[in-house]
Amino acid sequence: MILEPVPPFRPSHFRVKFAVAPWERRACAALRRQVFCIEQGIFEGDDRDAIDAHAIPICALSTLGGEADAVVGTVRIHEVADRTGEWWGSRLAVARAFRGTAALGAGLIQVAVSSAHARGCTRFLAHVQERNVPLFEALHWSSLDTVELHGRPHSLMQADLAAYPPMYDPEHGLVTFRRAA
Repeated sequence: MILEPVPPFRPSHFRVKFAVAPWERRACAALRRQVFCIEQGIFEGDDRDAIDAHAIPICALSTLGGEADAVVGTVRIHEVADRTGEWWGSRLAVARAFRGTAALGAGLIQVAVSSAHARGCTRFLAHVQERNVPLFEALHWSSLDTVELHGRPHSLMQADLAAYPPMYDPEHGLVTFRRAA
């Protein structure tokens, strides 16, 4: 008898929320190291910097049986200390096996901007790697400038806050669904 290979389990929905549990925070840091240090080689050893001391980590969780299973995406947000109302997003990362799931990037961006909006954000900015600019443009962001960061081209981009209503409960976040192939 010949058995057909079984495709790997792919969750159908994800929860995107603030990373509040210690395991979620550790998994966000591990995913960032995997993407920015190992895969992209942008940083050596670790990508953490001074912003992490006050940034809010956000995670995308895969689910198994309705319960959180693993962190498969992350981003961090922070308010600029000397410019009240200006917020930044950075270190957006999605696990390699889930990069074709557009809902993950969009969900992470939505929670990032909408939660900052609820906290008084009047301007939300990010440096976006050039290959990701089309996703951000589709999500109501505009390019302000081009810059080189860490030896790679980036666009300085700004979110249209009108497209991101305030999210007052980001600890619970939102659920996004993977479209069937």
